[in-house]
Amino acid sequence: MKIATAAYPMDFLDSWAAYEDKLARWVSEAAAQGADLLVFPEYGAMELATLAGKEAAWDLERSLHAVSERMPEANALHARLAAGHGVHVLGASAPVFDPALGARPVNRAHLFAPPGATGHQDKQIMTRFEREEWSVAPGGPLTLFDTALGKIGILICYDAEYPLFARALVEAGAEIILVPSCTEKRRGYWRVRIGAMARALEQQCVTVMSSTVGEAAWSYAVDTNSGAGGVFGPPDTGFPEDGVLAAGALDRPGWTFAEVDPAAIAHVRADGVVLNMTHWAEQHPRISDVTRFALT
Repeated sequence: MKIATAAYPMDFLDSWAAYEDKLARWVSEAAAQGADLLVFPEYGAMELATLAGKEAAWDLERSLHAVSERMPEANALHARLAAGHGVHVLGASAPVFDPALGARPVNRAHLFAPPGATGHQDKQIMTRFEREEWSVAPGGPLTLFDTALGKIGILICYDAEYPLFARALVEAGAEIILVPSCTEKRRGYWRVRIGAMARALEQQCVTVMSSTVGEAAWSYAVDTNSGAGGVFGPPDTGFPEDGVLAAGALDRPGWTFAEVDPAAIAHVRADGVVLNMTHWAEQHPRISDVTRFALT
């Protein structure tokens, strides 16, 4: 399959039509390059807050509600584009108020398949900003998506820095893990990228990182963004020496493309130079009782 992962700049939108046109251009461009799976970033949907005006877009609480209220329309648009172009699309994540999960919004990304099926993944662990200033809450459980492209999991940004999440998805059958991200500075980008690459190494899978990029001076929450698209695998049999299948230029908007062969994932798991995924369980008895030794 061919994967397209976005370095996505958020815009101040003067109308819903402007958003429709922008998203249609992005999806059309990736589809024209032969992409089967398109990955937009974490919180890329915050640009929808601008449709409620400058004051709402800047205000932390009002922006949450402004975006959440637009998500049914945004999801319908993504579904139409996925069907029209015959592609799978991970839409940019958004704050969503879901009464079933409590009074505070969750950070939710929707995955769209071309036949019309839609599912979602919520972020599991909140960053300090999300929990201390924005009061965004952890959402529903991890989900494995069984698609025509293979078995796909999603770890939203900070979640990719926690190896047990990736392990749970792989034990459920995941071959590809999508990592939509939104990071303010390059050190944030590198934290998430290193996490994504580590998860690919440990679980002998492919991870796909997308990023928001550029300035969004109209937003207190996502005012500065630094990152790039990237696709990573284990540095082992059938993959590049450094594990990097593709890496976009930092802070340059656009798509980054990579060809991914699911058979290569199966092969490295079965007969790689090392077998990290298989040998994972050997850690458990060896960490259950840590001995102490005074070397004095």
